[in-house]
Amino acid sequence: MNQPRGFTLIELAIVLVIITILIGGLAMPLSAQIQARRIAETRKTLDEAREAIIGYAMSNTTSSCECTYTTIGLDNSLAPTPCPNSLCPTVLTTTDTAILTLEPRHHLPCPDKLDDGNPATTDDGDGIEDRVGTDCAQPAGYLPWVTLGAAAQDAWGNRLSYAVKASFANSSTGFSNADTGNLQVCSARGCASVDVAGNVPAVLVSYGPNGWGGRNVNGSTLAAPTSADELENTNADVNFVSRSPSDASTASGEFDDLVVWISDGLLKSRVRP
Repeated sequence: MNQPRGFTLIELAIVLVIITILIGGLAMPLSAQIQARRIAETRKTLDEAREAIIGYAMSNTTSSCECTYTTIGLDNSLAPTPCPNSLCPTVLTTTDTAILTLEPRHHLPCPDKLDDGNPATTDDGDGIEDRVGTDCAQPAGYLPWVTLGAAAQDAWGNRLSYAVKASFANSSTGFSNADTGNLQVCSARGCASVDVAGNVPAVLVSYGPNGWGGRNVNGSTLAAPTSADELENTNADVNFVSRSPSDASTASGEFDDLVVWISDGLLKSRVRP
């Protein structure tokens, strides 16, 4: 009579190896799905922040005299509205006159300022725009989420970076249709010519899954980026990089930043119809 026998150690080892391979195969797609979901959530957060910035500009105005010209009759039927005459050129033909109109101008929010390394100044990261009088304390910093009523962080728990052309955020002068942005977005650092977006008034950046160069919700500054393209998005100048993600093994280095911007035309079409 044959006695029933169990599995041998070799058989058990083979089964465990197979199970490990199967679990590993399932875990990798799951991790990719989680990362894809976080990227999608962050893109939505950036889009909502962009809309909040435009909404702020629509709601915040100041008045400024604008000069336009018209041909009038001898009866002077189109009299200019009272504004300082010095705002308009004085060289006019006998049948032309300057019509000075009091026009509402809009302005963008200021960033929540970056840590400038000066222990005498406060960089509390409180989510409120930082102004000195009518000007921004800094043209680049973090999204003022409290001021805007927007999300405070991306899907990885890090603050969103925000940069603006200083004159577009000046609360006493605002911006006109003749003004243009000075920020630019390229596909690589130091591009010879702008190949993504130029004359941009405002840019928003999430430092992506690695978070390098950013600040988390606890106020801790994360490690500096290792690639030139990611460094470009942290140095508080007017240049930014937006391109497809890459890992550290590529020639251009690791890049996972998410960048959106408010184009000059979009901003003006929304706030100055």
